[in-house]
Amino acid sequence: MENILNKYSLTGKVAIVTGAGQGICRAIAIAFAQAGAQVACLDFLTENAVRTADEINTMGGKAIGLYVDVSDEEATQHAVSEVVKNFGGVQVLLNGAAAKDPSGSVVNYSLADWNKAISVNLTGAFLMSKVVIPHMIQAKTGSVIHIASQLGRVGIADRAVYCAIKGALINLARAMAVDHSAQGIRTNTISPGAIETERMTMRFGTMENARKEMGPMHLVGRLGLPEEIALAALYLASDASAFVTGSDLLIDGGYAAQ
Repeated sequence: MENILNKYSLTGKVAIVTGAGQGICRAIAIAFAQAGAQVACLDFLTENAVRTADEINTMGGKAIGLYVDVSDEEATQHAVSEVVKNFGGVQVLLNGAAAKDPSGSVVNYSLADWNKAISVNLTGAFLMSKVVIPHMIQAKTGSVIHIASQLGRVGIADRAVYCAIKGALINLARAMAVDHSAQGIRTNTISPGAIETERMTMRFGTMENARKEMGPMHLVGRLGLPEEIALAALYLASDASAFVTGSDLLIDGGYAAQ
């Protein structure tokens, strides 16, 4: 009898993770490597991408760290070409790169801030998918995962643009699933709740402040951990989720259930 845990293996697969320099996507890149994938860690801050790749290589995995500006088509093409040159193909794409967007309603949100947020947080997923999917079509297999948010399902004060972008990512994944499932490519999203990351510390000053402020908003009474989102990503990247496409996996500690 085959061990069911083998379904979670990524051995023999190549994974691209954007935003891999820190936070949730760093944890995902490491999890993919631990599951056997060769991992391309992409980030706008090259040193952060290289740091994550070095960490994976030190652990005995195989990874490279590369620069990418996901809002620039030429930059995405170059980065993906480097991945294919180094690893031979791409079977998994995790779109997690995100620019920090200011808070505010649509009334006081500038067009410049809107365009910047859209260009990285939404157009970035579009461009990376546009460049990577042809390689998946050629291989007749692939898993594309967008990192969305619980706020893609609900509205919240002063986060109108963020809510709009994350909601768009969820529906982009659904449409991509319709377009490419016949070619062996699955597309899904993960919608995390509030997670203990560097950005949470920046927003609240300290992680302890974030825990006190945001933890009680979740039914489980705490913030999530990056590794908990990484486990969800591993599921969607692996054959364990072979019957899952066009879905949004909500990992939010019960926030949206209230």
